[in-house]
Amino acid sequence: MRAFLFRAIGTLVIACSLVAALSCARDQQLEFIEVIPTTETFGASTIPVIDDTGLSVQARALGHYIHPPVVKDITDQVTWGSNDPQMVIVNSTGLITAVGNACGSTIVSATVQTGHGNGGRSSSGAIVTGSMTANVVCFTGTGSGGTNPILAVTVTGTGSVVSSPTGISCPGICSAGFASGTPLTLTATPSGSATNVLWSGCAPTGLTCTITLTANSPVTATFF
Repeated sequence: MRAFLFRAIGTLVIACSLVAALSCARDQQLEFIEVIPTTETFGASTIPVIDDTGLSVQARALGHYIHPPVVKDITDQVTWGSNDPQMVIVNSTGLITAVGNACGSTIVSATVQTGHGNGGRSSSGAIVTGSMTANVVCFTGTGSGGTNPILAVTVTGTGSVVSSPTGISCPGICSAGFASGTPLTLTATPSGSATNVLWSGCAPTGLTCTITLTANSPVTATFF
């Protein structure tokens, strides 16, 4: 009888230990995600946005848990996303890269769908998201020599225009400053149903046109 009682008590202790362990695992909850760095800035006002292409920074996602309180690096467990992929993109490992097509500010997010019970993540069954701000500085054409003249391109219809030297990539970057006296070549690429372009404000030669920038100048490319 005594041996049976000891066995029963031992079984009860083991069962209670298992229940406690399972309870701890079940109760651990992801409270919030901290993304580091909180802010990252690419480029400068003296650099055309297209020249920022390829600049990158590695972001990290830190999961803050309760029950028990602990902080874990969950960079490879979150789903990364960028609100404006024309500005910056982010891959599955949290590497943020400037694209060179747009400037301004956007949000890079790190999201976890909790309740999966793997990788030490939460079992609370919620969506937890953390974020940081990525900034791409717009090119203003200013530098130590003062303000440079601005070329502003307007695109009508379906097509795109790029400049040589680089600076214009429209739609996207449709105005940029260049040193006074810079000879520029604009190249149009029709798309959709458009097959040709009509230029205004520059010297046209088919799908290209040229202009020597000495003052703020508007150019229009009308695709048809």
